[in-house]
Amino acid sequence: MLKESLDSLTPSRDVSRRDFVRASVGTGFAAAVLPVTAQTVINTDTTGLVAGEVTIPVGDFKLPAYRAAPAGVANAPVVLVVSEIFGVHAHIADVARRFAKAGYFAIAPEMFVRQGDAKAYSDIPRLIAEVVSKAPDAQVMADLDACLAWAKGQGADTGRTAVTGFCWGGRITWLYAAHNPAVKAGVAWYGRLVGAPSALTPAHPVDLAGKLNAPVLGLYGGQDTGIPLDTVDKMKAALAAGSPAAKKSEFVVYPDAPHAFHADYRPSYRKEAAEDGWKRCLAWFKAQGV
Repeated sequence: MLKESLDSLTPSRDVSRRDFVRASVGTGFAAAVLPVTAQTVINTDTTGLVAGEVTIPVGDFKLPAYRAAPAGVANAPVVLVVSEIFGVHAHIADVARRFAKAGYFAIAPEMFVRQGDAKAYSDIPRLIAEVVSKAPDAQVMADLDACLAWAKGQGADTGRTAVTGFCWGGRITWLYAAHNPAVKAGVAWYGRLVGAPSALTPAHPVDLAGKLNAPVLGLYGGQDTGIPLDTVDKMKAALAAGSPAAKKSEFVVYPDAPHAFHADYRPSYRKEAAEDGWKRCLAWFKAQGV
């Protein structure tokens, strides 16, 4: 499962790495990814922002999340930021701050917290088997719905809502755009498109393509060994036969980019593709009125 995540990770080794992981990140996550040069890791400050950890009620459960928003701004549009398999670590929090700097009320929820602590794992196959694969799609959709309800209570404009996600979160982006009519735009970064149905994951993006409530921009790597380009072609065909929003969806494939090309803390990072994708992401949201 999630082969693209495994293929994109070089086996871990004992090396020193700069201390960019926030204090809550365990040694498991730190060991699971290789260090990269300090120049590639983007650090976005909190100047002009309200940023930090929050808890969001989901029934009787309190869902941890990272929130970043422009300070003193009412009715900011909302961006739901859905993480990779590692949960909400320093990079995902930084991405949320980048959106906040662009004027968005960004929320990055800890989607795996009921299943376990994703940051405690150094063995990626175990992380996927014991935590990630046990998170039901229905639970994830409900958690994202709760994030939107909470954002509305905080004064954000949920009438302008976008969703974006990376790797595992890229798949969820497609699903949530089909799930919630409040979503006006989505950007899926190298999310899996096809797969066998199961009790916890009954449908995949290609199965729901025709039901999209909002146009989604797919940003994918031509050298992604876990997401063959023929699956992108299958998704394009499904979108072309789908809803008006599905027909407006688009793909950009970066020919030389691998999986996780936006992850500036990993060896897979490709600066040119990442920066172009980020510009396209923001432009896509604006084009859809978010």
